[in-house]
Amino acid sequence: MSDGHSGTADRKITFSEIFAVREYRALFAATQLSWIGDYMARAAVMALVFVQTGSVALSAAAFAISYAPWVLGGPFLATLAERLRYRAVMVTCDVCRAILIGLVAVPGMPLPVMLLLVLGVAMIAPPALAARSATMPLVLTGDRVVLGIAVNQAGGQATQVFGYMAGALIAAVNPRIALLINATTFTLSALIVRTGLRDRPPAMTERQRSTLLRETGEGFRVVFGTPPLRAIAVIVFASMLFAILPEGLAIGWADELAAGEEGRRGFYQGLIMVAGPLGVVLGGVLISRLLTPSLRRRLVPVFAVAAPLSLVPALAEPGLVGVVVMASVCGFIVAGIMPTLNGLFVQILRHGYRARAFGVMNSGVQIIQGVAVLGSGLLTELIPLHQVVGFWSAAGVLLMGVLALRWPPLEFFNRAIAESERANRAAELRDPAVDATVGAPPRPGTDVPVPPDGRRPDAAHVSGRRPADRPADAGTMER
Repeated sequence: MSDGHSGTADRKITFSEIFAVREYRALFAATQLSWIGDYMARAAVMALVFVQTGSVALSAAAFAISYAPWVLGGPFLATLAERLRYRAVMVTCDVCRAILIGLVAVPGMPLPVMLLLVLGVAMIAPPALAARSATMPLVLTGDRVVLGIAVNQAGGQATQVFGYMAGALIAAVNPRIALLINATTFTLSALIVRTGLRDRPPAMTERQRSTLLRETGEGFRVVFGTPPLRAIAVIVFASMLFAILPEGLAIGWADELAAGEEGRRGFYQGLIMVAGPLGVVLGGVLISRLLTPSLRRRLVPVFAVAAPLSLVPALAEPGLVGVVVMASVCGFIVAGIMPTLNGLFVQILRHGYRARAFGVMNSGVQIIQGVAVLGSGLLTELIPLHQVVGFWSAAGVLLMGVLALRWPPLEFFNRAIAESERANRAAELRDPAVDATVGAPPRPGTDVPVPPDGRRPDAAHVSGRRPADRPADAGTMER
């Protein structure tokens, strides 16, 4: 049985296979280094602002600044990565962030300037992360990219736990030390990327460029106008509505469980916040490693319903152990969905649109997580927190149940992946007949209407000829 990409058996990919790729080792190391420093810096900046102002609100605002670019202009910023060489984007962004975060650590830095510098660091993140995401499927082929994404995400959760804890402990002594460590990790990340990755040409050629606004709009068109990508995006966004609840409401849940005792509340909060990431680490690695690609894809609708279902027992008002177990199980199940969907997503996307699509998806995830935490937080003013989590998750079960029933069959995605591979091969050969393929809108002036049967006309119909490797029925398949 095919795993969705041509010529590869439906088998389990091993860790040794992906880490045998020198470029992946460099990408993994650079990513984890920058994340460790980044999480340390977030904790340190919060501490530094609180020490200077004594304001919890201002320290929380300093933390929230790191998410602002994704909400305000993440897709637009990510589009920049498509125009430039991915390696150059990553190196330049890491060097700039090292300089800016180093300036934040300068003693006596006024608070407004400090927050402005932190915002500058955050604004540089979208193009850097988009370039790294777009580079992954160039480094790892076929289903290797799924395990590579899973390992990266698992590592990200582990670095989040370590970075926050290390940053908080170091910040208790001197926050500026943590900031300088962050500047160092960005510098090391830039060095690893510069020496460990190939210098590839820009994904978007001069001929394909228009304006940043239009190119950003094409990112939205690719994600929501391509049926397979749209199906994936809807499941991902819906999952974020409830998966974030244990982490986002951890302080309130801990206070409820600790009955207001401050000493226990902090310990409980830490356990609840760590439970989800640990579940993600375990689930991401085990599910991606132990299950075959086709089985993982078939289990997506099952996992989609099971994730919110794992939080419904909150209605029974469980104790600390119950809350930690629920958060861990939810994280484990979500980790079974996300690498699989991410792998499908990047394999369906045509080269030249990956960074923009990443910007669209990541911005959507950030916005939906914020809405979920804000909405559920407001509900806690009306009913107890455990009921909010339970009823919210029960609604999530109904929502995911509907989406699971509408989830396309496996062959739907297999055909989209195969067509994307053909389009990418044609693009490598400089074949002009690749502009109307799945995952890539036609260039301005070459738009071709989609007929009622949902199939996009064969690229050869646009150019007046049929490529030899493209069958007559290979079009964008509607559900």
